[in-house]
Amino acid sequence: MGVLFSKLWERLFSSGSYKIIIIGLDNAGKTTTLYRLNLGDVVVTQPTIGSNVEEVVHNNIRFECWDLGGQESLRPSWGSYYVNAHAIILVVDSTDRDRISSVRDELRNLLTHEDLKKAVILILANKQDLRDAMTAVEISDSLLLHSIRSHEWHIQAACALTGEGHREGLDWIASKLK
Repeated sequence: MGVLFSKLWERLFSSGSYKIIIIGLDNAGKTTTLYRLNLGDVVVTQPTIGSNVEEVVHNNIRFECWDLGGQESLRPSWGSYYVNAHAIILVVDSTDRDRISSVRDELRNLLTHEDLKKAVILILANKQDLRDAMTAVEISDSLLLHSIRSHEWHIQAACALTGEGHREGLDWIASKLK
């Protein structure tokens, strides 16, 4: 009886499940973001080799979130995770001015990937709590976001340590996927 009630409840009040891929260069804050979204807290992390996956429920919507390792040697494998992805969260280290062109190159690669033609893209301008952080506008300009016509996108100032900007980012994704 409980299983039947659970299934009925899910059909009445749940909007389904969506796959989100969290990518970005190494040390951008992807894993911290994933666990902040999932647990609501910061956990001690190690550099991700491969992937982490967690279910995040936001406004009664289930997101299957895949956090992919960002080391240069792992980036070529990102495409194998894109199948059936509804959204991409690109986490950008707002203090890493030296590698913003590498972020732009990775963004261009994902924009042309066949499996992501219908995916929406959220850019999280992470580490906004740090003094030397680029603003979301600076990152938007550096990544040439306003030239993107093939995908819906949004940039959100964020801080994975405090969770700032995460709710707004997931709200935007949810609004685009409904």
